[in-house]
Amino acid sequence: MDALFDIPIIGLVVQFAVYLFDQFPIVAPIIAAAAVPIVLGALCGFMNERSGVVNIGIEGMMLLAAFTAWWTASLSAQLIPTGPGPLGITPALLIGLACGIGAACLASLLHAWLSISVRADQIISGTIINIFAFGITGYLNLLISQQAPPAAGQFSKFLLPGSITQLPVVGFLVKSFVSVGPIAMTMLIGVIVLQVLLFRSRWGLRTRAVGEHPRAAETVGIDVVRLRYRNVILGGVFAGLAGAYLTIEFGNAFQSGMTNGRGFIALAALIFGRWTPIGAFGAAFLFAASVGLERSIRIAPPTGSLGELLTAVPGQFYGALPYLITIVVLAGVVGRSIPPKAVGLPYEREKTGG
Repeated sequence: MDALFDIPIIGLVVQFAVYLFDQFPIVAPIIAAAAVPIVLGALCGFMNERSGVVNIGIEGMMLLAAFTAWWTASLSAQLIPTGPGPLGITPALLIGLACGIGAACLASLLHAWLSISVRADQIISGTIINIFAFGITGYLNLLISQQAPPAAGQFSKFLLPGSITQLPVVGFLVKSFVSVGPIAMTMLIGVIVLQVLLFRSRWGLRTRAVGEHPRAAETVGIDVVRLRYRNVILGGVFAGLAGAYLTIEFGNAFQSGMTNGRGFIALAALIFGRWTPIGAFGAAFLFAASVGLERSIRIAPPTGSLGELLTAVPGQFYGALPYLITIVVLAGVVGRSIPPKAVGLPYEREKTGG
């Protein structure tokens, strides 16, 4: 192995691979935490696009939910001062979570009305939601920051016995995926349930039919408009969970624009994952891996020439790495990942003659 390390270029590549292998058990929980909002955002996009509706407004929906969850939880904590229960659950946090999901669902309802009933351009509709969310949350946060209420706390992680988390080989994986908070748990449940329902249920069959051939679906009795409305609004639940995760589970504060492009990365994960929950789940972890890499290099950089090389790279590069990976991945899957045929196409029922 030492002989390989001495080979120019190849030696650096081998050292980097060994370094990643050694550090992966340490950074796996960091990667999992960074992937949660991306996966939940991708599930929102899945519910929309499998039904034939493009949604680039996920970013704005997440941001609205993040602000609403944090603000209502903070207000509720002053009105209902109670101690935390299991997993740090308090009435204030539950109220904040419900309000955050409600805000995202209202934004989804607006998107559904513009896209399905008004038959407006779906890209423009999503852009409107993003612009509105960035503007209103930034403005309200500026007003609130002058007299910010105390934080309501945050959901805590489910603690597993050390005998489980310290198991060889699988212990760190169990810790990364099971020793998490309640919102992160809904991510895992959502991925599994939606993957099964998509290919093993009547809802999944109808959703795929509406996303591929809405006219044919209508002829066999499927209400295309109703199904699209329902799926788009339900997609808002996942965007709401993603936003609430940022402010009442992963953290306990709100910052303007704190979604930081995660909604767009979620769409990239959905495309790379071929519009399936499991595929989007894997793609989201690929994008989130760059966060773990940045933390690892900053906290425990490798030794030798590889360490000198990696630490010499400006930190801004690692911050931009998720977006660079997104561009590279999307460029590689263009033409290979085929979307639902009817996605982005407004549907109008045929008029029956009187």
